[in-house]
Amino acid sequence: MAHGSLPPGGVRPTSRDVARLAGVSQATVSLVLGEKWRGRVSERTADLVRDAARELGYRPNLAARNLRLGRTRTALLVVPALTNEFFARVYTGAAAVAAEHGFGVVLYPSPEGVGPARDPFASARAALDGVIASSMAAEALTDIRGSDLPLVMLDSDPADPGAAAHVNLDIADGMRQMTNHLLALGHRRFVHLASAVTSWTFDVRARALATALGSVPDAVVRTVPAPLDVGSAREATERTLAGPGARPTAIVCDDDILAAGACKAVRRLGLRVPEDISVTGFDDLALATAVEPELTTIRLPAERVGERGMSALLAVLEGRPPGQGDLPVELVARGSSAPAPVG
Repeated sequence: MAHGSLPPGGVRPTSRDVARLAGVSQATVSLVLGEKWRGRVSERTADLVRDAARELGYRPNLAARNLRLGRTRTALLVVPALTNEFFARVYTGAAAVAAEHGFGVVLYPSPEGVGPARDPFASARAALDGVIASSMAAEALTDIRGSDLPLVMLDSDPADPGAAAHVNLDIADGMRQMTNHLLALGHRRFVHLASAVTSWTFDVRARALATALGSVPDAVVRTVPAPLDVGSAREATERTLAGPGARPTAIVCDDDILAAGACKAVRRLGLRVPEDISVTGFDDLALATAVEPELTTIRLPAERVGERGMSALLAVLEGRPPGQGDLPVELVARGSSAPAPVG
């Protein structure tokens, strides 16, 4: 055996150390330890590599090896929470495509919401082929994926450089559709009940609404942030409607959950939806048709997001370019929006 320098005591040996000790290239080490050497290197060379690996106590990097070979056939889907139906539907779509390709999807709600996600088990990188993250930033996934695992980001900033692929909805167009719907009904005084969660998708909604209304000279909008739950939305709306100034004729909500809270606030103040105030949502959750009147909202194809996300990860793992283009969204007009009241 050709002996080179051994790694210092206490330092985990690398494939480079094995190559040096065996007197071969790192590529040869990879072929032998990956059981792809037959017909490419001699039996004697393969023995040299295996002997060197045993002598050094070398163990292959499972994360990198699994990524190359697809051995685990498992993807991790990270979401900010399980309390929102949208993410459950994303999982349904991802799992369906995964099953068609012999993959499994593990669903992981980040304990920190959209903040940094902790590694869910001893070493996620050694047990996964890739990570899919919905409505989060790439930097929040560092502890899970390190630099080894490919990341596909869903409903997230397409300018974020940490992802191998992006799958987005046309959120801005959804807000434009909603704004145009309300403007056509004669609304000019708006409240934007905005999610207090810091997230790219909510920032896009705010910018799109401001841009759409900015071209209408007599339109005014007041932004009111609220935590993403019905009770907080109700309280924020009650404070806003009870405050000074002209009453808004339309409340544009970032989410159906916020819209449900806004509807409760309107009724508690003795007003009517939509006769006195129109209220609109975003997402088209099951909640949208459970409230009365049913919500006018933007339908997001959450299952398609999951399907496209898993398909993109499979493409990355296979060295193919992932699909491009935002998924279209759709205005669903229901009973919570109506012509603006006169006066």
